[in-house]
Amino acid sequence: MRRPGLLRIITAFVTLTLAACGSSKPSASKTPGTTTVRVVAAENFWGNVAAQLGGNHVRVTSIMRDPEADPHLYESNAADAAALADADLVILNGLGYDDAIDKLLSGTSKSGRAVLTVADVLHTSGADANPHLWYDVPRIPEVAHAIVERLATLDPADRGAFDTNLATFDTALRPLRAAIDDIKAKYPHAPVAYTERVPEYLLAAAGLDVKTPPGFAAAIEEGNEPSARDTQAMNDLVSGHGIKVLLYNAQATSRVTENVRDLARRNGVPVVAVTETLPEGESDYQSWQLHQVQALLAALAG
Repeated sequence: MRRPGLLRIITAFVTLTLAACGSSKPSASKTPGTTTVRVVAAENFWGNVAAQLGGNHVRVTSIMRDPEADPHLYESNAADAAALADADLVILNGLGYDDAIDKLLSGTSKSGRAVLTVADVLHTSGADANPHLWYDVPRIPEVAHAIVERLATLDPADRGAFDTNLATFDTALRPLRAAIDDIKAKYPHAPVAYTERVPEYLLAAAGLDVKTPPGFAAAIEEGNEPSARDTQAMNDLVSGHGIKVLLYNAQATSRVTENVRDLARRNGVPVVAVTETLPEGESDYQSWQLHQVQALLAALAG
C-alpha cells in the first residue's frame, strides 16, 4: 500500500458496473447480427482507446477510473471478477501497475478470451521500467494497432471498421504530437522536474531535461519518505530556480510532494498538474494528453 484513502477507493469500485466507458470518434453504424466484443480495460485511458478503435462493435468496461483515487492503492472486488469473467478481451498495462487485476484475471477462466498487455506490445521490461506507458505518446499507435489486431481476431467480419477507426485515431493524435514537437523545437533541453516519474516518457519525447534527484522520485513512487539529502536537493533545485517547470502528480499526493509544489509556487516556478487516469470532463485520451502538453508549453513560455 502506498497512501491512505483505501476505503474510499474500494467503495468507489464496488459500485462498478459493466456499463461501457465513454467513447469518441465511433465507427460506422453497427451491422445487425455482427459480434459485439466485450472488452475490459484495467485502466480507463486504455479503455477509452479501445472504445475509439472498436466503436459500435465493442462494449468496454474500465476498472480503474476514479480521478480522485491513487491507482496504486487499488484492490480488486467482486464486480471486477464478474467483468473479467465475461470479457472477450482484457487489456492490462503491465509492469506491476495493475497486478491486482492481473492476479484476479488468473483466477477466472473463459474459452477464447484474449489478453493484451501493453508492456509486452512495447517490449518494455525490467525491474526499474517506468510503468506509465500511456505517456509514451510516440508509441501509442503501436498499442492501438495491437488492439485492432486483437479485435479483428475476435470479430473478423468487422475488420474494415476497426481499420477505419485506427486511421481516424492516428489522425486524432496529430495535434498532440505536433504540440510535443513544438516544445522540442522551442525549448530544447529545458530543465524541468517532476514529483513522480508519471510524465517521464512525455518529457523525453519533448526533449526536456529532467533534474529531479532520482532517489526522490523513486521514493515517492514507492510510497516512501525520500531521504533528507534527496529532499534537500529537490528543494534547492526548486528554490534556486534550477528548473523552468515542476510537473506535479495531482492524483497521488503526499505531504512531501505537496510541500514541493507549494515551494515552487512561492518561488514563482510554474506548476503543471498531471494525472494517472483519464479525468472527468475529458472526452478522450487525445484531448487529455493534449491539454496537459499545452499547459506545459504555456508554463515553459512563461
